[in-house]
Amino acid sequence: MYRTKFFDHLILIAGVVLMLGPLVVAFTTSTHSAAEIHSKGLMLSIGDQFDETYSRVLFHGGGFTGKVTGLTMAWNSLILGVGFAVGKIVLSMMAAYAIVYFRFRFATLAFWLIFTTLLLPLEVRIMPSYQVMSQLGLLNTHTGLILPLLASATGTFFFRQFFKSVPDELLEAARIDGAGPIKFFFDVLVPLSRTMIAAVFIIMFVYGWNQYLWPLLMTTDESFYTLMRGIKQILQVWVGSQIPDYNEAFAMAVLAMLPPVIVVVIFQSWFIKGLTETDK
Repeated sequence: MYRTKFFDHLILIAGVVLMLGPLVVAFTTSTHSAAEIHSKGLMLSIGDQFDETYSRVLFHGGGFTGKVTGLTMAWNSLILGVGFAVGKIVLSMMAAYAIVYFRFRFATLAFWLIFTTLLLPLEVRIMPSYQVMSQLGLLNTHTGLILPLLASATGTFFFRQFFKSVPDELLEAARIDGAGPIKFFFDVLVPLSRTMIAAVFIIMFVYGWNQYLWPLLMTTDESFYTLMRGIKQILQVWVGSQIPDYNEAFAMAVLAMLPPVIVVVIFQSWFIKGLTETDK
């Protein structure tokens, strides 16, 4: 018995080391100078460049214009992550509510047509999406960054399954009390969906925060760069002209991991309940 527990804990510790090891190495490496990293590679010890590196990443203007900072890029990533998550939740809940409760003709067909959008991720339709955003004048805007990402059925699928598990007695009781569709939605379904909303918010926020390809295509103005774009920009220097700022790239990567981690930690219990809870 004790031997089994020992091996179980050993496997868990190995998993923790495997998952946190790259993050720790990225942090320790970011505290050294770029020249030292270039000559010696990844560092396991903490250097003396912590304050200088992180203050430079957060507050020092860079790029071709010399004005974009890490805080600016973090703000753009936050707008993209939160805007995408909130927009996705609103659209998904409304679509799922209409499909489950209004029972119009071809509702099932409509759902499966929406569900087929999962077969067409943004990377597949990226050029038509870019053309539409360009014609609408939404290049280099937060709206243009968020809007095309909303065309996916992931949230609709989750909320449809959740709404189908809500007892019909609640709908009948609301009708007896004189509640209309809008009141039933906001006063009954939304409070019941808090755990599911939290779960979907985490998934969509992390997905939006980590977007790279779409912001790379959509933004030519540095004031709209995201953190993921900024990391690439730091390492993109002319070969032979200078040493890339490896320490700043690692520091920015560490900072880019913090918001998703914070969101997951805050909503962890709701996230687990939203994905596993079946009794309403």
